[in-house]
Amino acid sequence: MNIIEILSDELNIRKEQVENTIKLIDEDNTIPFIARYRKELTGGLDDEILRNFDERLNYLRNLASRKEQVIRLIEEQGKLTLELQKEIENATTLTIVEDLYMPYKSKKRTRATIAKEKGLEELAGIILLGETTNIDEVAINYVDPEKGVETPKDALNGASDIIAEFISDNATYRGYIRDITFNEGKIVTKVKDVTKDEKEIFTMYYDYEEEVKKIPSHRVLALNRGENEKVLSVKIEIDTDLILNYLYKQIILENSTTREILQNAIQDSYKRLISPSIERDIRNALTDVAQEGAIDVFKKNLYQLLMIKPIKGHTVLGLDPGFRTGCKVAVIDKTGKKLDNTVVYPTIPKNEIEKTKKILLKLIKEHNITLIAIGNGTASRETEKVVADMIKENSLKISYVIVNEAGASVYSASKLATHEFPNDDVGTRSAVSIARRLQDPLAELVKIEPRAIGVGQYQHDMNQKKLEESLEGVVESSVNEVGVDINTASPSLLQYVAGIKKSVSENIIVYREENGAFKTRSEIKKVKGLGPKMFEQCAGFLRITDGANFLDKTGVHPESYTVATKLIEMLGFDKTALSFQGIKNKVVDTKELADKLQIGEMTLIDIITELEKPGRDPREDMPSPILHSEVLEIEDLKIGMKLKGTIRNIVDFGAFVDIGVHHDGLVHLSQLANRYIKHPLDVVKVGDIVDVCVITVDTKTKKIGLSMKNL
Repeated sequence: MNIIEILSDELNIRKEQVENTIKLIDEDNTIPFIARYRKELTGGLDDEILRNFDERLNYLRNLASRKEQVIRLIEEQGKLTLELQKEIENATTLTIVEDLYMPYKSKKRTRATIAKEKGLEELAGIILLGETTNIDEVAINYVDPEKGVETPKDALNGASDIIAEFISDNATYRGYIRDITFNEGKIVTKVKDVTKDEKEIFTMYYDYEEEVKKIPSHRVLALNRGENEKVLSVKIEIDTDLILNYLYKQIILENSTTREILQNAIQDSYKRLISPSIERDIRNALTDVAQEGAIDVFKKNLYQLLMIKPIKGHTVLGLDPGFRTGCKVAVIDKTGKKLDNTVVYPTIPKNEIEKTKKILLKLIKEHNITLIAIGNGTASRETEKVVADMIKENSLKISYVIVNEAGASVYSASKLATHEFPNDDVGTRSAVSIARRLQDPLAELVKIEPRAIGVGQYQHDMNQKKLEESLEGVVESSVNEVGVDINTASPSLLQYVAGIKKSVSENIIVYREENGAFKTRSEIKKVKGLGPKMFEQCAGFLRITDGANFLDKTGVHPESYTVATKLIEMLGFDKTALSFQGIKNKVVDTKELADKLQIGEMTLIDIITELEKPGRDPREDMPSPILHSEVLEIEDLKIGMKLKGTIRNIVDFGAFVDIGVHHDGLVHLSQLANRYIKHPLDVVKVGDIVDVCVITVDTKTKKIGLSMKNL
């Protein structure tokens, strides 16, 4: 098994790239560092490809290790043949390896092992050959009351059990049956207990069937949930004659005299042993694929949410709406520091609308507030109405933004929030978090467990370890793509910087408090626990905006400072300058220049880009959030109305859009474009500002259908 060749073929990259990338990973380099600062070695593989590479490398290594183990275990039994060894070595998945190992795996006591203990294995062989003229007479010879074989029939039944297990253990048969079940089978669901489906979530699956090979991922996850909640029964059905006839042809010889016994053994093997196992395999495989797809959607959604454009330079009023407990209010300054907080009750049960307006107006004037952030949870639209009316009645030159508050309650109850705001309750902390999400979404969202941010589908039904690892990778990629100001960053942000451990992120804060702001990147080496390897990994992603060295505010790695300084001089710039606008225009041939500087061309291009726009935030290219000053009710919507909205979440079947009413509208997959698309992510992303047309409104169910076609 040549892992390098496999990865080269699968990822369509050169073997040299594969070898270099494996070496970099094995040397404990982080994915962001490899992607950003080792492009010449990897051939410019990006962050996402490198993470897939790493995951696939681990799988292939585990596969190779399991193959060696299985070969050794079979060899220890003295049953390894050259043919079997070759089959195992050529296996491309762990499933195939386990199929091949099955006949040799030590089993618990089964009907077949009990029959073998009774000495019936030889009789099973005779039946399989099918050459005896009278099998009943032969079976008499195996009657042994002391072993529990009282009659010839007992002997034949025991021998049939051995044959059934032999058939079930055959890797070729199992492979064929698995394939034909997947390609010809149907998923069939029935309602099991309607009383457990109070919200009628699973009604469409009460009597439902679909081809196994065509069922989409989101439906697989829906059926799994319905089954786990005991609402549905789910099974795979197939024409059993297709499988039984295949097994008859494989096992029963043409002139067999034991055909009837063999047919019964084959039927028993399929019904009792093979079918349940294959159904389990296929359901697990469907779930694995569905989870991979759902995690991929979650990752893309999370990335877009983390990379939403910050709205800086505003004093923000943050509102965390609620009914019974009131609407929590917090004021934060331009740096995110809390200035004031209170609670108002603009909704039921108190309905203190006018009092709320007076309190908010006083805060706005007192703190010169220029922007309002309203959480999109419970009582959001009712609170929005009060805010919009207040703005209109007082002719305020101020706007509000509806902010995705997913995870704010998780943060507000966390140890981190308690440490940040020891004297505030959870509601105030949540309001601060909502306000800060406008100023710097990334810096605030990293404080929350990624899966609690809630921009996916069925995240609670997935392999939580796999989900957590995948989402942590997205957060790490986002943080390092943007870069982190080491003098203002929280421990939550710092621990996602490439190479930095949680304990070291806390040590950075301690150093900062004891010694003041970092003045150079090299000073970072003085932090306790931050050794040479960690410095190499993290230095390029940490920024010092007002430091002694201009390059410390850029994404140029310290290892390239000498080259960058030489480049500046070669192009005729003053090396003490703070900006190098137009540097790109002075470079005619990057390959020739790279050769002169003795560095890679891709590294040179990155250095030039950094010098052209030092400290540039990639989030500047993202769309700005929609600023509102008025509110819509669902009753205001009319069919054909054209609106602008923000993509809040993307799932397999469509995109949910905030159009400024109480409930997000759904743009179904079929309404996203004038052409066929396989997945919503092909045309939209979380955070996108889109034009939509209202096509359906159901005021009873609060469902809004939208279209992006012909706009």
